[in-house]
Amino acid sequence: MKLDHITREVVKNALLYASEEMGIAVRNSAYSPNIKERLDHSCALFDRHGHLIAQAEHIPVHLGSLPWGLRMMLRSIAASGTAMREGEMWVANDPYITGTHLNDVTVVRPIFYASRLVAFAASKAHHADVGGAAPGSMSPTAGDLFAEGLVVPPLRLVERDEPLAATIELFRANSRTPQARSGDLRAQIAGNFTGERRVFELFERYGAQLVEEAFVQTLDDSERRMRSALRALGNGIFEARDALEDLEGNASLTIALRLELRDGSAKLDYTGTCAQVAYPLNAVFGVTLSGVYYALRAVTDPTIPMNEGCFRPVEVFAPEGTLLNPRRPAPVAGGNVETSTRNAEVVLQALARAAPRRVPACSGGTMSNVLLGGVRDDGRSWAFYETNGCGMGARPTSDGLSGIQCHMTNTLNTPIEAIEREFPLRITRYELAEGTGGAGAHRGGDGLIRAIELIEGKAQASLLADRHVVRPPGVHGGAPGARGKHLLVRDGRETPLAAKTSLPLEAGDTLIVQTPGGGGYGSV
Repeated sequence: MKLDHITREVVKNALLYASEEMGIAVRNSAYSPNIKERLDHSCALFDRHGHLIAQAEHIPVHLGSLPWGLRMMLRSIAASGTAMREGEMWVANDPYITGTHLNDVTVVRPIFYASRLVAFAASKAHHADVGGAAPGSMSPTAGDLFAEGLVVPPLRLVERDEPLAATIELFRANSRTPQARSGDLRAQIAGNFTGERRVFELFERYGAQLVEEAFVQTLDDSERRMRSALRALGNGIFEARDALEDLEGNASLTIALRLELRDGSAKLDYTGTCAQVAYPLNAVFGVTLSGVYYALRAVTDPTIPMNEGCFRPVEVFAPEGTLLNPRRPAPVAGGNVETSTRNAEVVLQALARAAPRRVPACSGGTMSNVLLGGVRDDGRSWAFYETNGCGMGARPTSDGLSGIQCHMTNTLNTPIEAIEREFPLRITRYELAEGTGGAGAHRGGDGLIRAIELIEGKAQASLLADRHVVRPPGVHGGAPGARGKHLLVRDGRETPLAAKTSLPLEAGDTLIVQTPGGGGYGSV
């Protein structure tokens, strides 16, 4: 049977939906609200060489980290003198191997057909607590990777198609929420089995030779389309820079970018970016790649199938030992959420110089992470995590959207009903922060306000946000969006809190999180 255009498209789209179906299996099987309700996970399929062939439209920050992480996992396993075998799955969360942060646990399934390795299925999911100094495993003051939580190199999770109790117990023993850890790991296992079944169906229907030929042609087609889209932007060198706020609130953590577009290729050089820091705003290189790939796809042609071919025309250099490529064991929990968002904005600012009137103003620029955890009155421990939407920057032809996740995450909110059912918390306020979007010919979107009351026991809170000092800028005469802010309400008194802080909570305390608005576009 010869591969024709129609069959290639059928195979390509079957793989894409298979990755989406993997995500559905993970969501439906998960225990934790962070995965089941917020959909904080991603799934993908790879060919036997480790090239990404299909990735579901899940979490943008996983765009580059899943392919990078799979290659690093395979390299680490090979260096140990072993290899992935039929009937196995492997698990890891070491950010310097898997490419994001410790909470993101990666599970990989080698897919064998007729006893020959033909593909890989992979899932990455944010586990709400993997130990460490603070509930939620994302302490803003962690001084190194080991303070952030359990570090797991590649280990077998499944052998002879059966989960290994010892590996699952390792995660359970190092988490404040052990039942959720084992349940979420089994959900990821289910997702990978789902992807394997769909790959088997394609090989059974079309034969190995034709399907693998479709893999190759699909990657080549995405490369061709990406090169064409980059070529349409023209040639030139475009620079941009921005900064995150450090623990003291100073905008000192600079990201500097030199983007060169040349004959259908893109080279990004981050020379001039600040050195890595001793708190968790460093972003491992996989996170940096994700921001680059996200911004390029958003500005070029997002209809290009998401696979390894899209990356071939792109070269990224970030000096080792910097904020965007730290040396182990620098802490990295916030790099995956806050630094990734700022990096995406910097790439978009550079692209705006190449493609005027195609890029929106800056968004609120933060995921506004909230982490809470403690012990209930009956002795049970708990841990809660969520990100909060902000104001989207105004667009060239319309206003920005309000209260949404921008750029590097597209997770949902946690429904109030789920929070109050699962945790000793009460949501006392949840609304848009009206008027926080920047004015302009097109107005930036508004941020939101979320108030969370602790109703039982004691807890520790960690807040990890940005744009509390420097307002999200507008463009072409548009006004900046409003800053974000945090407040603690105790005994009726409001106390301002830093953007990045940890603090104890008592029953009756309320945390108020207000996220930044987006910048405006154009003069009024």
